[in-house]
Amino acid sequence: MTTTQNGRPDDPDSATTVGAAAPLPAEAGQVSEKEARQVAEAARESTWDRPSFGKELFLGRFRLDLIDPWPRSDPGDVARAEDFLDRFRTFLTTEVDGAAIERDGSIPDSVFHGLADLGAFGMKIDRKYGGLGLSNLHYCRALMLAGSVSPAIGALLSAHQSIGVPQPLKMFGTAEQKQSFLPRLAAGEVSAFLLTEPDVGSDPARLATTAEPTEDGTGYRLNGVKLWATNGIVATLLVVMARVPASEGRRGGITAFVVEGDSDGITVERRNEFIGLRGLENSLTRFHDVFVPAENVIGGEGKGLKIALTTLNTGRLSLPAMCVGAGKWALNVARGWAADRVQWGRPVGEHEAVAQKLSFIAATTYGMETMLDLCCLLADDDRNDIRIEAALVKLYASEMAWKIADELIQIRGGRGYETADSLAARGERPAAVEQMMRDLRINRIFEGSTEIMHLLIAREAVDAHLSVAGDIIDPDAGLGRKARAGARAGAFYAKWLPTLAVGRGQSPSAYAEFGPLAAHLRQVERSSRKLARSTFYAMSRWQGKMERKQAFLGRVVDIGAELFAMSAVCVRASAERDTRPENVELADLFCRQARVRVDALFAALWDNTDSVDTAAAKRILAGRYAGLEEGVITPSDELPWVARWTPGPSTAEDVRRRIPPKP
Repeated sequence: MTTTQNGRPDDPDSATTVGAAAPLPAEAGQVSEKEARQVAEAARESTWDRPSFGKELFLGRFRLDLIDPWPRSDPGDVARAEDFLDRFRTFLTTEVDGAAIERDGSIPDSVFHGLADLGAFGMKIDRKYGGLGLSNLHYCRALMLAGSVSPAIGALLSAHQSIGVPQPLKMFGTAEQKQSFLPRLAAGEVSAFLLTEPDVGSDPARLATTAEPTEDGTGYRLNGVKLWATNGIVATLLVVMARVPASEGRRGGITAFVVEGDSDGITVERRNEFIGLRGLENSLTRFHDVFVPAENVIGGEGKGLKIALTTLNTGRLSLPAMCVGAGKWALNVARGWAADRVQWGRPVGEHEAVAQKLSFIAATTYGMETMLDLCCLLADDDRNDIRIEAALVKLYASEMAWKIADELIQIRGGRGYETADSLAARGERPAAVEQMMRDLRINRIFEGSTEIMHLLIAREAVDAHLSVAGDIIDPDAGLGRKARAGARAGAFYAKWLPTLAVGRGQSPSAYAEFGPLAAHLRQVERSSRKLARSTFYAMSRWQGKMERKQAFLGRVVDIGAELFAMSAVCVRASAERDTRPENVELADLFCRQARVRVDALFAALWDNTDSVDTAAAKRILAGRYAGLEEGVITPSDELPWVARWTPGPSTAEDVRRRIPPKP
């Protein structure tokens, strides 16, 4: 979260125009905290021109009408999608050996060919370009299927379509770019997204890859190194983020380019290996004087980060899809094992210690799936702004799926820690529980770590406050800006604060149409207002220092995620009570568990060890407790924590992999 943006475009002494690109530093790596915040702030969408359930929820406004009645998909789209999903399921069950992909660490060429024949590489590409044109809902259901057989295939398809070339071009590409690249991608070519660098992660202001304009104006020369590019080994088309130097008459800034993967000067120097997703074709890629035509710029110079963040608004839905799939898989294994395994005269699932875990897995999987389905349906309707909702479901699902995996291993005991091959070798069902845990762990880091997601969502959650009162706490704001902010804030809070005192949730008969779930919705409404009051109090107390209260902001976001999930399950279960009456039970179970978590989070807002922990961390970093590290053999300090790179041609062997034509 930042408080440095909030001057209005018509403020003559405004230091930063809303939505404008902040000037990038002259040299990557030489970035102050303020400059880094300005770059991030300039990249975010600064306007709210469509309704958002999540935004209203954080403001204490329980706008249930934005999600009730439960949204529906177009029947024609559903029929086409179901036909594809049936064929996709058949292919995955008959032609894909997930265990072999795990053992070999590679997806076979034949699987690439089969996916291409099905059109799986074009699921999100419009039909006029040769794609399937699936809705977000059915795209995510396809990823759930793929991930349940091989998470590496799920990651391949997700990285290709959610953050690779198709999505940015769909949203920001020119007609010529779409016609040139999308048919190739729909037919089976693979794309990748290259932003991260060896020393640049969530702080893009320090981006070091450069794109120097050529003297004749026909294009750019790319130089730099990109790390952790999923699909980078096999991709033939890349989205590359590079910094165009600002100059007279040229805006410059971080810019998105479509780059041909086989261009001269590109070297794939490494295939990175991880504890999970062993079939992932993830690269370290070097660019040395790589020419990119000017017509391959996406959206214009300086728009790269905004394009990346906007793309992720819906692109983030692919990751929770695979988390939901993992939850469903875990529930199946947990149920079967806990019913079959007998200890102390009863199935282990009947013992309370295990029963709690089973209940958590079932309820949480229902909650995650419902959040995801709702976000997908809202995303398929252009009338909604889902930036907060998509971020919430990514955050929530990645955290909860990890807990589900941990609980499943505990239920399975020693067999949960054992590999599938080892289980099969002695004639037992090869449930790859330990692999699921390894594969899921990255989701708390991919596409925005949990810590970054907390800050990103918190920034959006307090946007209304910063828009009217940000200049009051901005140390760089002049007296004129502060005075105008004071007037705006007075008018806003005079209307807003009284709405937080009393609401519909205090009426015993409110939401009666939801039957047994009505009490949960009343609790959500009351908690929404309480959350807004807590946020306002914190801003009043800490003012400009609030952006450093990351633990507090994280709890605020986690409360919002639980309230969003509770709202979603109540609306969905009520809509399906005639066809799926058991879902009312699941919704009630989920809400009861969520309310316990919400109560604990509210208590921890003010009763915690945050300040003590922060002070202790400073002493730890200073080495005060280094003596505690004695008595073990620690990693060698001969190599740096972050490898340095220097510009120039590659000296490494190119390890890129090209899928041969289908025989």
